[in-house]
Amino acid sequence: MMTLVRALWAYRGFILGSVKREFQSRYQNSVLGAAWTVLNPLAMIVVYTVIFSQVMQARLPGATGGFAYSIYLCAGVLTWQLFSEITTRAQGVFIENAGLLKKLNFPRISLPVTVVTNALLNFAIVFSLLTLFLLLTGNFPGWPFLALVPVIGILAMFAIGLGITLGILNVFFRDVGQVFGIFLQFWFWLTPIVYPRSILPARVVDWLWINPMAPLIGAAQDVLVHAQWPHWLSLLPPLVVAMLLCALGWRLFRRHSAELVDEL
Repeated sequence: MMTLVRALWAYRGFILGSVKREFQSRYQNSVLGAAWTVLNPLAMIVVYTVIFSQVMQARLPGATGGFAYSIYLCAGVLTWQLFSEITTRAQGVFIENAGLLKKLNFPRISLPVTVVTNALLNFAIVFSLLTLFLLLTGNFPGWPFLALVPVIGILAMFAIGLGITLGILNVFFRDVGQVFGIFLQFWFWLTPIVYPRSILPARVVDWLWINPMAPLIGAAQDVLVHAQWPHWLSLLPPLVVAMLLCALGWRLFRRHSAELVDEL
């Protein structure tokens, strides 16, 4: 593990350069450039606020305030987007960088690290806007806001563990990426993101424990909507799953990293 850390530190310039290049290339031919990083999430927050809070007068059970439901949606969708971006990019990162892997000699694990860094950078920009919205509307949760740090940490760990595992498998079995894309759509709607878990039948709620994303999304929503500290014990199962997936992904990577170039 220390060898891995030293290798990543030695190639930190390569990783940071890759993050910078990807961020710039995303908006290279755009008139507004990186401003779209702000405009897209800002538009989402405005739409959720106007449509759900004002037009539809949507309300959450047990929540007060006209913005509760829009905050609930933003909390769920933004954290899900972070998870989705990491897993989707990681499961295809080795295939997308086949030319780079064949031409250059560098720690290949730096590619997933670049994916996570990019996703967290995008999330930080978007989430800063949501935080500003909370401050301006008087809905900032106070000290429980700090709980989002371990929540996002567990989510990122879970996402990259799953992403690396799928990324290795996808090199050898190309159907993996296609199947996961379809599964991810079902996974989104099977997680209480756009609907509260209180509307689900009791027998369905009893099975939410098998969905690692449910307690993570729920923790973010509890903090931002209800200004409550998460139920820490509910985060233990996703933490364990995240650690197991990271161990599995690292094991697969070490065993098959030498074969990646031949398969690409």
